[in-house]
Amino acid sequence: MLEDFESCYRAVASRDRRFDGRFVTAVTSTGIYCRPSCPAQTPKPANVRFYRVPGAAQAAGFRACRRCLPDATPGSPEWDVRADLAARALRLIADGAADAGGVTEVARRLAVSERHLHRTLVAEVGAGPLALARTRRAQTARLLVESSAMPLADVAFAAGFGSIRQFNDEFRAAFGRTPSQARLAAPAGPEAGGPITLRLRHRPPYQVGALLRWYAARAVPGLETVSGGSYRRTLRLPHGAAFAELTPDTDASQVRLYLTDLRDLTPAVQRCRRLLDTDADPDAVASILGTDRRLAPLIAAGPGLRVPGAADGFELAVRAVLGQQVTVAGARTICGRLVSALGEPLPAPAFAPAGTMGETGEAAVWRLFPTAGVVAEADLSQLGLPRTRQGTLRALAAAVGSGAVTLDPGADRHATDLALRALPGIGPWTAGYVAMRALGDPDALPAGDLGLRRAAATLGITDLAGCAERWRPWRAYAAMYLWNLPNLDHERREARCTCPPSTPRPGR
Repeated sequence: MLEDFESCYRAVASRDRRFDGRFVTAVTSTGIYCRPSCPAQTPKPANVRFYRVPGAAQAAGFRACRRCLPDATPGSPEWDVRADLAARALRLIADGAADAGGVTEVARRLAVSERHLHRTLVAEVGAGPLALARTRRAQTARLLVESSAMPLADVAFAAGFGSIRQFNDEFRAAFGRTPSQARLAAPAGPEAGGPITLRLRHRPPYQVGALLRWYAARAVPGLETVSGGSYRRTLRLPHGAAFAELTPDTDASQVRLYLTDLRDLTPAVQRCRRLLDTDADPDAVASILGTDRRLAPLIAAGPGLRVPGAADGFELAVRAVLGQQVTVAGARTICGRLVSALGEPLPAPAFAPAGTMGETGEAAVWRLFPTAGVVAEADLSQLGLPRTRQGTLRALAAAVGSGAVTLDPGADRHATDLALRALPGIGPWTAGYVAMRALGDPDALPAGDLGLRRAAATLGITDLAGCAERWRPWRAYAAMYLWNLPNLDHERREARCTCPPSTPRPGR
């Protein structure tokens, strides 16, 4: 449980949405836990317990509130900022690492014993890894029960339960009703066999346009595209291929998933969350960056700017190498050649949604990004890269394929940085960019980036690295504001102009 009872209770009494995801409120008189902003009557202090994560409340015997859905809130940004064992374990469990190999697999990837992992998580969040994994499975099951028409037996399988009985028991314990009752109470979902449509919540404000512009400028033909307000791309998941359609909005983002194997739902959702940066806390970012008089106007012009994540760590690292010393358009062209030459076509034409292929003229065939093993053994001479850059790609692919470099959410950020820099052709810029987008480090800053330095200079910042020390732990978000400076400047000028729409504006 959380120690600062008074501040938590004040947040609950005022129904402060800023604390949603940072902790949950459990009420002993009802046996229910809620998000801090739940509109229900404020409970008496004597009946309240606070827990850092829903899994801890569920392990203590409480069930989720059906009114405020505390398990559907964005996660706490605290666990993205932290790079210790507990934070890495939580990221791995959320990514579904415990489904295949159980707690043993999570402990192995963290290089600790199961006993030490259990002790650490209980001390930090109030629940062990097994209890947290059970809560995560129950949350996945609820999403499927309420948003799809697939048979409940298939839901149990997709969510990672070992049996129908276990599925029913844990679902009832988590939500206070059976899966059948939950489905009857939910709106009608799509037909069985169709895409799975979900809504991912985030903390407002949310800069939708900036995120889509970022992906559109870097969209690789055959791999991804942006059109009609949606970002669409292929995904390579543990059990098969997938296709995702992400439509961000200021309230919540809609995600439509086409999966070849239902067991991949959890990792697919987590990758979409990272691509959309749904767990970001714009208020926390603004509270630090807004104290810098040079960044404050940018934050006011574009509140809620997100850091675009990565669908796959190896893919992002390859794209970072391809982007060394070339323009964004040049890196996109070279990456397109790589995907066209080495990427596998999506399994079946009917797998991708109708109307997304060929409609924009960007790609006739959807492809998966090639694996590390394929890149390590491939002839890269036809990509138009210098030999040294080809060698860097092969070294990176070999290191990732052998496990010498880990680029998943549970990676040790410091160790990964050292391992990347030890490879030929990878320096601080590439390692920082990978940490920022692939590892989800909100404090990563590729300070050597020419675009960042130029943008900083226009604001009067001559020592970017030194000045950025005051931006911790949100330096990655500061980098996004600098990269988006031209668009934000335009928006600031538009906001200052008070001419009627029909009147020609000065300077145009």
